[in-house]
Amino acid sequence: MIRFNKALRDIKIYEAGKPIELVVREFGIAAEDVVKLASNENPLGTSPVVQQAIIDNANKAHLYPDDSMFELKTVLAKKYQVHEENIIIGAGSDQVLEFISRAVLDESASVLMSAVTFAMYEIYAKQMGAKVLRTMSYEHKYDEFIEAYEMRKPKIVYLCTPNNPTGDATSKEEVLKIIREIKEETLVVVDGAYMEYAAAKDRAYAVTPGDLIGFGNVIYLGTFSKAYGMGGMRVGYGIGQKNLIGELYKMRPPFNISTLSLAAAIAACEDKTFIDTTIAVHSEQIKRYEDFAKARGLEYIESYTNFITYVLPQHIDATMVSDRLLQKGVIIRNLTSYGMNAIRITIGTQEQNDRFFQHFLEVLS
Repeated sequence: MIRFNKALRDIKIYEAGKPIELVVREFGIAAEDVVKLASNENPLGTSPVVQQAIIDNANKAHLYPDDSMFELKTVLAKKYQVHEENIIIGAGSDQVLEFISRAVLDESASVLMSAVTFAMYEIYAKQMGAKVLRTMSYEHKYDEFIEAYEMRKPKIVYLCTPNNPTGDATSKEEVLKIIREIKEETLVVVDGAYMEYAAAKDRAYAVTPGDLIGFGNVIYLGTFSKAYGMGGMRVGYGIGQKNLIGELYKMRPPFNISTLSLAAAIAACEDKTFIDTTIAVHSEQIKRYEDFAKARGLEYIESYTNFITYVLPQHIDATMVSDRLLQKGVIIRNLTSYGMNAIRITIGTQEQNDRFFQHFLEVLS
């Protein structure tokens, strides 16, 4: 019998949002009648500019991409006012998280994160045999983080803002306050996967790589999967000081994103109109979810992301709600695996949201 790494014994497989194809197969619902509001994808799809870039580069699919990714780094460097050597590109920002864990952690190390946050932080840490420490709250509270840091001296501190899967955010002032208390031997990861939404809602919650580049032990993570609508293309990035990025490059395999993904990401950086439209539609539609909850006495977490979390009363089981909505062709995220009797709903188009409200009311009744 093969003996697998003992670190794998305690790792739960990451549970991705259910695909439309699964609902079609299991419940016989036509694909066009399924509403997927589970994976925080952009409901507007992908920018026409990005689609055209993919078409224009389709005849290069047999070629490896430019492994230096010079052009993408150049546009990102211009956007964030950093240098190309400050940037590493990953197949989604979660690949950069993997580089970080492999570069920093071992069996003697620990990592610190909030009570409820992105599951891959824990998974990558456990793959390296590291211990996982959590604060008491899902919010990134200064006192809780600093107390845990000073007691356990973790090798990595994760600050996910806005936070997934809860949707809350930490102000730039609070993020910097935490970072300034962390000694240089600990790496601080600021995960800004949903930062475009937070920045549009309230500039006090907008954290940029430029705010962090002066710290040698901090890396900022961003992605094209959310506001840019490119989840299927798998492009993310990390931004930090040159020596930190240089060490992470030792973890990176060659050609780690595809030729078409590279072309798509470059085009996406130039299309501000699509992002503005995305944010405008989102801002209009999320208010409907807030108003819906207030009108029915439902608790929700104020969201700085493209999703909202409804915290259900104890007499309404989140698993039951999620399962019954699934049977009606509405896919949402059940958060009971995070220890919360709650559901997370991606903010969709007006029509998609209409469908959610209709079926959610049927389930509640």
